[in-house]
Amino acid sequence: MTAPLLDVTDLERHFEGVRAVDGVSFQVQPHEVVSIIGPNGSGKTTTLNLVTGTFRAHGGTIVLDGARIDHASTVDIAEHGIARTFQNGRVFATLSVADNIEVGIHSQLHAHRPFRGLSHVFLLRWIPLLAELFVAIFGTPAARRERAEIDRTVDLEVDRFEARLGPRRDDPAYTLSYANRRRTEIARALALQPKLLVLDEPTAGMNQSETAEVLAQLLELKAAGQAILLVEHKLDLVMTVSDRVIVMDGGRIIAAGDPQTVRNDPAVIEAYLGRRRERPTPEGGEGSA
Repeated sequence: MTAPLLDVTDLERHFEGVRAVDGVSFQVQPHEVVSIIGPNGSGKTTTLNLVTGTFRAHGGTIVLDGARIDHASTVDIAEHGIARTFQNGRVFATLSVADNIEVGIHSQLHAHRPFRGLSHVFLLRWIPLLAELFVAIFGTPAARRERAEIDRTVDLEVDRFEARLGPRRDDPAYTLSYANRRRTEIARALALQPKLLVLDEPTAGMNQSETAEVLAQLLELKAAGQAILLVEHKLDLVMTVSDRVIVMDGGRIIAAGDPQTVRNDPAVIEAYLGRRRERPTPEGGEGSA
């Protein structure tokens, strides 16, 4: 068996004594699509925030492609190969669609960010800043080659959503519809060419036809071998695109497996539909509701 791309072990995170994530363990294999589902407040988005470095774990380990990242910064995690979108959508409102996508490439730049390793050294941060300023003003052959590669990447991601984003390539993001802002955010994440694409409810707020478009694009990514960790409430989409499904409730994993197995799991049905409550009968006995 191949080593997992993502290996999460005994992950924990609590807020004021409440265990939002309580001993969660799972893996994502290379080229695999894994979805996390569960009722509101079950810990799904918190798990994604831990994997991507938005929150720091209080326990457990996270290993990406053989390297531990549970104490890494969000920047280091992005450079190591995780790109994500957010539940509430995040784009730079005054930047164009193309410029928003280009932001996603920033962590992978080399010629435009000389000496970037020194940016983590407090007393030496001025060196990469001056070097970047020099490149911006005067340019270098390497920077010009990298600029051409940036343009090709932006073109590729705009073409991925050509019907929706193509005509709006140079429009500021604040003029876009909600669905097109979400598409721009996904395109920006893909511009990183990530090892693992993390999507938090990518179809939230979309209608049925818009959701179908996103599903088709996710299936294309899956066919191309993109590993995806997905949180989504629309179960039809989850069951169609996923190789495996993880179900969370109360901060814990209550079921995991292939979509059909999970769909028929009694614990999953109970988590979504609620427990059968016992109530007294008029005669004082017990009856089920």
